[in-house]
Amino acid sequence: MGDQSWDPTTRATVQKIPLLTVKAGPREKEEWQKRLKEELQALIKYIEISKAADLDWFTIRPSNKEGTHWSGKCWYIHDLIRYEFDFQFDIPATYPATAPEIELPELEGKTAKMYRGGKICLTIHFKPLWAKNSPHFGVAHALCLGLAPWLAAEVPYLVESGAVQPKS
Repeated sequence: MGDQSWDPTTRATVQKIPLLTVKAGPREKEEWQKRLKEELQALIKYIEISKAADLDWFTIRPSNKEGTHWSGKCWYIHDLIRYEFDFQFDIPATYPATAPEIELPELEGKTAKMYRGGKICLTIHFKPLWAKNSPHFGVAHALCLGLAPWLAAEVPYLVESGAVQPKS
């Protein structure tokens, strides 16, 4: 696990997020419950790491009892102004071989780096990394290595173009 192009902070953070061991998706009901427990433990650790570094930037929770739909809020600070967005995703049936597709519905149509439905584009950089590290990567890794860099790349552009405004 690792990418030489990561900045030192990202590398240090990723190394602290626990790798997952249960190779199960939502179709394997009993094993999925074990995987879900690992997912939650990794997310808790990632949130603790972020808060300790004063870099918290999201909230998240499963939106259904099966743990197959997740939602939350993420934010990005640009020029000392906080821009906040709702996000959501479903755990694919072929998880963990397939990464979740993270959606920010309110940004749909505002950037070319997005698919229909507000799904953020992670094809070139993130999907090969996920494939190489499956089944050890989980939701926390998708946020850290998928959503966070996407926000860092896109929010400044969206702000400068006037496509997004801070929430009051």
